Amino acid sequence: MDSKDMDIQNIIDLLDGKCEAGVSRIKVSASEEIAPETVKEQYHHGRCDVGSPWATGTVGNFGCD
Repeated sequence: MDSKDMDIQNIIDLLDGKCEAGVSRIKVSASEEIAPETVKEQYHHGRCDVGSPWATGTVGNFGCD
C-alpha cells in the first residue's frame, strides 16, 4: 500500500472509530497549512455549527440599546 492509500485508510479508520463511539456529527476539513498527520478535534454542546458566532458566543445583540 502506498502512502496515499495509507492516508485514506487512516482517515477511514478514524471516522469508523468516531461512528462506533456514537459521534453523531462529523465535519472533516483538510489543509495544506498544518503538519502532515495532524488531527485537531473540536467538541461543543448543542446543535449549532461548530465555530459559528452562536457557538462561540460572539454574535452581537443587534437592536438592543
